[in-house]
Amino acid sequence: MKTFPESFTWGAATASYQIEGGAHAEGRGESIWDRFARQPGKVYKQQNGEIACDHFHRYKEDVQLMADLGIQSYRFSFAWPRLFPQEGRFNPEGLEFYKRLLDELEAKGITPSATIYHWDLPTWLQDKGGWTNRETVEHFVTFAKVLFEEFGSRINSWITHNEPWCAAFLGYGFGVHAPGHTDWNEALIASHHLLLSHGKVVELYRSMGLKGEIGITLNLSPAVPATESPEDAAAVERSDGFANRWFLDPLFKGSYPQDMLRLYENRFGILNFIKDGDLETISVQNDFLGINYYSHNIVGADDENDVLGARNISETVNVTDMGWGIHPDSLYHLLTRIKMEYTDIPLYITENGAAFPDQKVNGKVEDYERIKYLHDHFAAAHRFIEDGGNLQGYYVWSFLDNYEWAFGFSKRFGIIYVDYETLERTPKESYKWYQKVIKSNQIVTRRDGNRKNELGEVFEEAQ
Repeated sequence: MKTFPESFTWGAATASYQIEGGAHAEGRGESIWDRFARQPGKVYKQQNGEIACDHFHRYKEDVQLMADLGIQSYRFSFAWPRLFPQEGRFNPEGLEFYKRLLDELEAKGITPSATIYHWDLPTWLQDKGGWTNRETVEHFVTFAKVLFEEFGSRINSWITHNEPWCAAFLGYGFGVHAPGHTDWNEALIASHHLLLSHGKVVELYRSMGLKGEIGITLNLSPAVPATESPEDAAAVERSDGFANRWFLDPLFKGSYPQDMLRLYENRFGILNFIKDGDLETISVQNDFLGINYYSHNIVGADDENDVLGARNISETVNVTDMGWGIHPDSLYHLLTRIKMEYTDIPLYITENGAAFPDQKVNGKVEDYERIKYLHDHFAAAHRFIEDGGNLQGYYVWSFLDNYEWAFGFSKRFGIIYVDYETLERTPKESYKWYQKVIKSNQIVTRRDGNRKNELGEVFEEAQ
């Protein structure tokens, strides 16, 4: 058996646009994802989150499922357009859903962990440039101030941003997320403003004398070389600078990595959007760091990539339904790196999970691949804790099958199956397995390395 510390937090995570629905309820305005999803070819089958899982109306049922699961904490996000549907107009009614949700969580003894921004920027802000406009930083501070004033005494764990790399580079650089722009210079500006807004909101939180904790969540992916060639080794360094160090260094070292500054300035010119004092603000002390981990990246040199000179190489075996390779050991190495190179503040896995092509058969969803995935990643986390690592909790992604951004409803990450026609919820076998892990606060140790036996042992745990 591998037993976790008594104080360890087990949780599950979601995001507003992915599950809430209620797109026009209680005065909610339009988000960039509402607009993006209407554009042909941007989202799988042009699906959108107007209904999603209808959590807006079914939250009591969902919170009961959380209570039955036994999680101590639930991570959710606020929908910015509910509170500020138009420029200059605060919508008090937009708070009501979250009041009801918090009431229900409190009644069930579940601690909330709130993400302020999980990608659903109001379109009126995007029309002014979105995260490329420095004014958006101050609008974000205003948004956060309302949340702190209303919920600061009810929520003790705050995450400013979820995955700023995605918001910046997938949204403004590669065009595969809202708002769908393909301009690397815009992406760099957006990444800086996202980090700057984080720092300003942390400063605001401190100035208000609130007694909880505040941090940020980064999606981090270790980069490994495709071959032993020096070209691939150099490509790995650039890839790591792009995906990881560009965010970790300013947050924890107060500076952008010099090699990436040189690379970007050689390509795009002086990065004059970085103003005096910005990095001091960005590097304000965090109470914790949230880490979203799904896989590592196999990287090779690529002369056709005119920015990074690197490319990610797709894996074909032992992958999830997203095509992401399954590498739990990389989670251990990532956590160890954070501890050794950056910080010893508390760490949380704020997302980890896997999409598989789940099917409901005779009323059951036998997602044993997901059980194995979670088991092995929990084991990697436990190994880090045994080594003295300051990992305080683990949030499984996702509580429900949901709207998976540009993939629409085609990818299922949930430990609860959602029938998108009827919206019926069915706990999967992984839910039942996780329920036992939480109750016992431990996982079964594998007896040998034979994969068939390993799977069989995990199956036995789930019965």
